[in-house]
Amino acid sequence: MTYATVMVSLALDRSNDACLEIAGQLVKRFGAGAIGVTAGEFSPPLYFTAGEQAQEVLDQGRAALRNRTAEVEARFRAAMQNRATAVEWRCAEDFPTRFVVQQARAADIIVVGEGGRDVLADPFTQANPSDLLMQTGRPLLVVPDGVDWLDLRSVLVAWKDTPECRRAVTDALPILREAKDVIIAGIVEDEADRASVSSGIEDIVAWLLRHGVIACERVPAECGDATAQLDRIASEVGAGLVVAGAYGHSRFREWVFGGVTKTLVNPSSRCSLLSH
Repeated sequence: MTYATVMVSLALDRSNDACLEIAGQLVKRFGAGAIGVTAGEFSPPLYFTAGEQAQEVLDQGRAALRNRTAEVEARFRAAMQNRATAVEWRCAEDFPTRFVVQQARAADIIVVGEGGRDVLADPFTQANPSDLLMQTGRPLLVVPDGVDWLDLRSVLVAWKDTPECRRAVTDALPILREAKDVIIAGIVEDEADRASVSSGIEDIVAWLLRHGVIACERVPAECGDATAQLDRIASEVGAGLVVAGAYGHSRFREWVFGGVTKTLVNPSSRCSLLSH
């Protein structure tokens, strides 16, 4: 298994520099082709009028959208030059999330920017990573703003025995084979689960070894909040990438109460590879 085609979802209302750099490093490392994807819908202002003036506003807005799309395409092609084995560009006047979901069938992995920690992403100009996770059927490599290196010296797998996590580890195999150190962290939220967590980690370490990945296990002595434990372990091992299953609980529960997925969709200093 490898990544033969890397898709990068690009926003129209923000810088894509971090996504483009990480995607460029990914395609070069795996000898992959690259597909750049973007879409946007013009959102008329709230004071929208009628008649000729309304049509003029629409025409200007759509022209600006086309100009911005052309700029993003140029940046994408420049970033993939001399890196990707093949380069393809796909764009549309459409809602970004819907368009990326449709195009995801052509990719092995999708690189996307963070979801935004302070404000919600504009659905007219940027695909929502959480929605992409739920709908694309592809792993997402979520890149925080400011990251310019796919650091695989230490990769942390946040292990929980769920279908989502099993899928994530399988999807991450190409990257895990490239990593210098792979740490499987078992998060114990209830002391009664410690034995089963340890047993599960032993199995996944043995499974990875059969796939050419040498991994070590780590189960913290304490138990409790999974997000806090994961963040602490990632800092201790200097993880440049965290691999995790996404939305083991319902999205509504994570939205209301917070959770590991919510944190990893909005990473601050390291990339996240997520699968659902």
